[in-house]
Amino acid sequence: MTSTTSSTKMFKKVLIANRGEISLRVTRTLRELGVTSVAVYSDADRNGLHVLLADEAYHIGPPPSAQSYLNIDKILEVAKKSGADAIHPGYGFLSESPEFAKRIKEAGLTFIGPTVENILAMGDKLASRELMMKAGVPCVPGSAGALKDDVEAANEAKRIGYPVILKASAGGGGKGIRVVHDPKELAGAFRACQSEGKNYFKDDRVFMERFVQNPKHIEVQVFGDTHGNVVHLYERECSMQRRNQKIIEECPSVSVPDDVREKLGAVAVAAAKSIQYVGAGTIEFIFDNKTKEFFFMEMNTRLQVEHPVTELVVGYDLVKEQIGVALGNPLTFKQSDVKQKGHAIELRICAEDPVNFTPAPGKIRKYRMPAGPFVRLDNCAYPGYEVPIHYDPMIAKLIVWGANRKECIERAQRALAEYMLTGIKSNIVLHKNILQHPKFLDGSYTTQFIDQEIHGKKHKELFMFVDDEVFLISAAIEAYIQSKSRDVGDYNLASQWKKSGRLSSMRKS
Repeated sequence: MTSTTSSTKMFKKVLIANRGEISLRVTRTLRELGVTSVAVYSDADRNGLHVLLADEAYHIGPPPSAQSYLNIDKILEVAKKSGADAIHPGYGFLSESPEFAKRIKEAGLTFIGPTVENILAMGDKLASRELMMKAGVPCVPGSAGALKDDVEAANEAKRIGYPVILKASAGGGGKGIRVVHDPKELAGAFRACQSEGKNYFKDDRVFMERFVQNPKHIEVQVFGDTHGNVVHLYERECSMQRRNQKIIEECPSVSVPDDVREKLGAVAVAAAKSIQYVGAGTIEFIFDNKTKEFFFMEMNTRLQVEHPVTELVVGYDLVKEQIGVALGNPLTFKQSDVKQKGHAIELRICAEDPVNFTPAPGKIRKYRMPAGPFVRLDNCAYPGYEVPIHYDPMIAKLIVWGANRKECIERAQRALAEYMLTGIKSNIVLHKNILQHPKFLDGSYTTQFIDQEIHGKKHKELFMFVDDEVFLISAAIEAYIQSKSRDVGDYNLASQWKKSGRLSSMRKS
């Protein structure tokens, strides 16, 4: 594989307009390239691992994201103050903001991401759907445009046939989406989508699609450069979701036959080429697990949370490629170079109740991280770390690779057995159970798995492979240890991370 470092051009300093594990992930690639990393942080993240391990760090405001990580003026002010010549947005926050990308360009800096035109083209679900239909990309049958009221919605649902799915045009992250099976529920669901669209995205337009039965969520990683090259790096299976948000991802998908896999890749490349896409992007499809049909859902014009499973299977550093493309370099590989090897699974480790999925912020007391052959942990937690209430509850991503899916699952189970996290609730035990569930093991699970197999069930029904007594014994041991030992939070671990992470020898002069 050719390295992007072969070019004589390179950024001197990159500001990462994000937090947590993705900020740290970008920092690590920058360090490999000899580029100075600049972290930003809110009051809640003063002792965040991404802050402690970056070369430089700057405060940008109070905990609410609107006053810190979404504050474009403040981030650009820090970029100027620090002397950064480029900005990497990570995912979430401002990563798909056309205004942010435009302001960065106007400030004379480089946005490590797609063009403003790319973001605008795919940021509106209705507009992107129309573009994809013109490009010959299969789309789910649905309304021709936004629905003006619940009466029109009822007429469209009758034409399309129940069940239907309502979507806010500017929605994302599981917001502004409702599945309707009964006509009596339609009016309320329509108003809920309108309200969420307006509150979260300042856009109350809602459209409708046929709800695909037995749906799987399959996405294809694409990459384009400024020289007209566009490639795909195959698909990811993202069907294990709660509240329309992913918790487990796989690469490749066990449900996609080889001939369909080739079609998916070709369609994704055609979609990206139709808008002259530049950088890392993901084309998301609804996949009918019975008929093997697939339909365009949306395009995410950024790096995905689940990009590590693709990296482990195809062998390319996607952040490094993003940086190279932003510098104007061609991709370091051609489509014929991209080969899949083995299987990878990512488990999102979240500080949340494993039964009802409510966030569980607080102080982590003990934290033992899994390790060993072919285990990767993209992490932002440590003993004594205070998980803030203000942001997404994900604190780490456990990613494992195996020569085949069976070995990969076994390796993930071994890694989870090593994982220890006390002081707050987490979904580690949920992952342990999912990885032993027959529908996960045979790959037949769909996006409805959590609702059908997990949600609403009692604790003893849910955690079928873990005895309640284990939890009681564990809690008793933890309480005894805490009563006999000093609180780990009193140890100034943050300063130790700072000493080990911010090495003067690593700084760019």
